[in-house]
This record gives sequence, C-alpha cells and structure tokens, in this order.
Amino acid sequence: MPEISVNEIRPVKIGQVEDAAAGTGCTVFLCEEGMRAGLDIRGGGPASRESQLLDPLMAAKEIHAIVLSGGSAFGLDAAGGVMSCLEERGIGFDVGVTKVPLVAESCLFDLTVGDHTVRPDKIMGYSAAVHALDDPNYRDGNYGAGCGATVGKIAGMETCMKTGIGSYALQIEDLKIGAVVALNALGDVFDWKTGRQIAGLLTPDHGDFRSSPKEIAASIRAVKNAFVTNTTLAVILTNGDFEKAALCKIAGMGQDGLARSIRPVHTSFDGDSVYAVSAGRVKADQDVVGMLAAEVISEAIVRAVESAESACGFPAARDLPWIRG
Repeated sequence: MPEISVNEIRPVKIGQVEDAAAGTGCTVFLCEEGMRAGLDIRGGGPASRESQLLDPLMAAKEIHAIVLSGGSAFGLDAAGGVMSCLEERGIGFDVGVTKVPLVAESCLFDLTVGDHTVRPDKIMGYSAAVHALDDPNYRDGNYGAGCGATVGKIAGMETCMKTGIGSYALQIEDLKIGAVVALNALGDVFDWKTGRQIAGLLTPDHGDFRSSPKEIAASIRAVKNAFVTNTTLAVILTNGDFEKAALCKIAGMGQDGLARSIRPVHTSFDGDSVYAVSAGRVKADQDVVGMLAAEVISEAIVRAVESAESACGFPAARDLPWIRG
C-alpha cells in the first residue's frame, strides 16, 4: 500500500497556526463544499463544541470544518474565528440572510507547557482557516494543535516528554485514507509495528523510561493532579463514500489505533476523540476502511513522536539518544 501525503486527500484542506513561545496552537480541517463527518469519544474529559451535530440522528448531513486546538476548554473560542472566516467567504448552510458554517471542535490540555494565559482564540482560528483556504500549510511536528502536546504525565510534568502532531496516509487503488493525530496522552506511547516504547514517562534523570501503567497500579488510591491534563485528538480523512452513521463506526474502529499505541488510554483524565470525515465518492467497504483507519492512526502517532522537537523544557525522543538507539 503506497504512502501518500495526507494533504492529497482533497477537497479537505488543512491549515494550522501556533504560538511556539506560549506552547499552543490549532489545526483546522476545511471543506468548502461541506464534508460528511462522524465522531467517537472514549476519554472521560473532553472539551468539545458541536459534537452532537455528528450524531447520525441529527439533521445536519455535512459540516464545513473541524478544529483541533490546544488551550483546554478556553481554546473552544478558536471555532468562532473559523466561522467568521467562512462566513466572509460565503461558506456554510444557507439561511437566506447569511450562510452559517457548521464547525466542530475538540481541545487538548496544554496549559502547563508554556504560557497558560495564551490560548487559541478567534484570531488564531481565523488565521488557521485562512491558511487552509489560501495556503494549506499542514506539517508534522510542533505545529498547530501539537505545539504544546506532551505524553507520560502520570508523575507530573517534570518527567513527561514532548510530542506533537503527526500524520500518515495511504492509497489502495482509488481509495485514499489518512489520519492526523495531536498526541497529548496521559500514558506511554509504543510503536505499533514493533511493540517498542518510543515515548512516555521518564525517570527523574531522563535516562530511561518508567511504566505509566505500573505507576498507576502501584496505588489503588485516586490519581492526583491528573484532571483533564491530557487528550489525544485524531481526524481520519478518506475519499470513501460514507455517510454520517458509517463514519461514526469508522471513527470508533479508528480508536483501536489509539488503544494499540498508548497505555493507558481512554482514561477519565483523557478526552480522547476521533473524527472521521469524507468528501469523496469512492466505493469502499466500511469495515476495511475502519481497519485501515486504526492502522493510519497508529502510524500517525509514531510520526507525532518522531517529528516532535524539544520545547518549553520538555525533551523530545530525537534528543534522547538512548531512545533513538
């Protein structure tokens, strides 16, 4: 299965903006014609907007944008900027007097990484939307929603690692499928192909890994200071011909990619959310695409680790030689 760039899965366009000094940012997925979308939330602490629109029972058949953002619940303001940009461009649901863009959003917690007083807002969301429309600028690493992403936080921020946003996509005949993941987990991260740990909880001297599951299991008491400090967000993109109900199922199967790569995952302290979107009409089997969705998510997680750079005092895998070896 040949690898392609996630940017080749059109007509969805991706733009992102970040504030590196503050350690936060947002990534916007836009489709001017509208895109069908589903959502699966498994974490216990999501910060989200317009999630109910993606329920198959709701009337809206398509949405116009998805925003992944830092800033925890404060970052939900970014969607307002995306709406403003789209309304200016005449993109949205026609209500006669204007067009109303339908914009869903999920946020991750990065307030303890850089400057907690700086969060993605309407200005940042607007800018990311402009990039998506006029100059799509998606790339892996410390960008967009991955700017402030970290993992391995069960023992506090002193022994966690810097990660970022990552992507992976492939093509089978006419079918294209890919994923973008903003990796910001409470737990440890593993390469799904080898089982080798590649990121997570560090020893105090940053010379080796500790096991997050073992640290958690060492006490039956409530975990302290872990409240919604995490959340891994993913968007599956495909040109497969699927409506909202099927996309919700594909998003659910995509969660298997998180489960095979992050330990623990889907805790009460994560807001783990997976979107699946389609703006294409290639005929494909729902379960085949769901299986592939889990695989592209797992590989995007690896890319989020490998592409990240150390920042704000948090080391990335590339700067810890014993991980690379």
